[in-house]
Amino acid sequence: MDSTMTRSAVRDGLGVGLAVGLSGVAFGAAAVAAGLDMAQACALSLVAFSGASQFALIGVVAGGGNLIAGAVGAVLLGGRNALYGLRLAETLGVRGWRRLATAHVVIDETTAVATAQSGPRAARAGFWATAISIFTVWNLTTLVGALGASRLGDPDTYGLDVVGPAAFFALLWPRLRQGAPERRVAVLAAIVAVGATPLLPPGIPVMLAAVAALAGTVGRRTRPRDPGEPPAEPALTAPQDHA
Repeated sequence: MDSTMTRSAVRDGLGVGLAVGLSGVAFGAAAVAAGLDMAQACALSLVAFSGASQFALIGVVAGGGNLIAGAVGAVLLGGRNALYGLRLAETLGVRGWRRLATAHVVIDETTAVATAQSGPRAARAGFWATAISIFTVWNLTTLVGALGASRLGDPDTYGLDVVGPAAFFALLWPRLRQGAPERRVAVLAAIVAVGATPLLPPGIPVMLAAVAALAGTVGRRTRPRDPGEPPAEPALTAPQDHA
């Protein structure tokens, strides 16, 4: 059973990594269109490796802002990854210098796949499958997008902006079928995100939507346990929100 869950986690990770990593084409093209050269676009994907933060930075640059303002916004937006790290630290059990390398790939997608698993071993397998695949594909497609920027035109024309949400939906769909708490989390998160999107910069609505997780927590804690029902096993909970 444990090996089956591990294989399933690896499949989840590879699927999400490949699907979301392809949107690096859009970033590479957008970065060059904003005024960065190919080397700068590729370096940003290698060093920053947080899609929302990268798009935020080049958005400021494209709008006439300076790099300092763009970098500050990108750092603030990427701050959520530090919270993910706190959540995953015990599960991943990384020590020493490996903590630095691991922290670099703690993003929305790796956290989502890891926390969607039912055990620590599967969580670790899903995390690393996602991390390796998305880092490789994202950086390769950034290069492709930067090289072909003049020929691609508007990246949204290719529908790459919907790949990430579609991958997350496929990953979370089994959980939404489990019970009311999961569905309540999904509905509240959607309401918060949709309501905040017209008012706030890109990326911030997703961060606000994470408060919907409180509904699931309350629902789980307040539901009375049926007589004879065994205590629930500790489980990892999925985050609500490269990405």
